[in-house]
Formats: sequence, structure tokens, C-alpha cells
Amino acid sequence: MRLSVDARSPEPLWSQIESGVRRLVASRALPPGTPLPSVRDLARELRINPATVAKAYQRLTESGVTEVRRGDGTYVAERPPRRAAAVGRELREAASRYAAVALSLGADEDEALEEVRAAWRRLGGRAGGEP
Repeated sequence: MRLSVDARSPEPLWSQIESGVRRLVASRALPPGTPLPSVRDLARELRINPATVAKAYQRLTESGVTEVRRGDGTYVAERPPRRAAAVGRELREAASRYAAVALSLGADEDEALEEVRAAWRRLGGRAGGEP
């Protein structure tokens, strides 16, 4: 699993980890059933506090992207999460973080939206539909 974090980014480290795992799952670089590194191993690799990794993993599990197998670790969920009310909340939160970064970089709305569309295509999504 290739994850990196940038301590200089305005995005919290736990959010960078969460986004990175989501990106790897969406691109199928992490297929269903793939084990994630332990909290301690990933924290050591990224040189960050284990509590930061634990928060990201907890959010991923709560949203259904990952599942915890007691005594065995955290795995990419076998089935993608179903759409639910939480999806809208998570999308709003992610959109707010993205918009804040785009605005802080001086991007205009068209530039920011085009980057979202390009990322969607890179991850295998279809125009106007679900991936």
C-alpha cells in the first residue's frame, strides 16, 4: 500500500490517510479483502502518531470502506458501502476540504471542478454516473 502524508498541507493527517485509502480502493489498487497495515506499522512507516492512523481507520470502517476482523486486522470491505445518509455528509465534508484547498491556491471554480472531473475519470468513474 502506497500512502504518504504531507505535514505542511492544510488537510489533517488523518484525512490524508483516509483519502489515500479511499483512492486506492476506488482505483482497485486495494481490492476487496486486502489487509491494511496495522495501525502501528502504518504510523511507523509514515512517522506519525498511531492515534492519527487509528482515527482514519475508524472513519473508513464507519463508512463501510473497510472492515475489522477481530484479532486479525483491518481489511478492505468485501462489498462496497451502500449509499446512505452518511454518504451525503461525507461528500459535503470532503467537498468543503477540497474547496478550501482550491481557494487557498487561488484556483477558480472552473479549474477546481475540472480537476474533480479528471480525478473521477482517472479512478474509473463514468461521466454522470457511479464508478
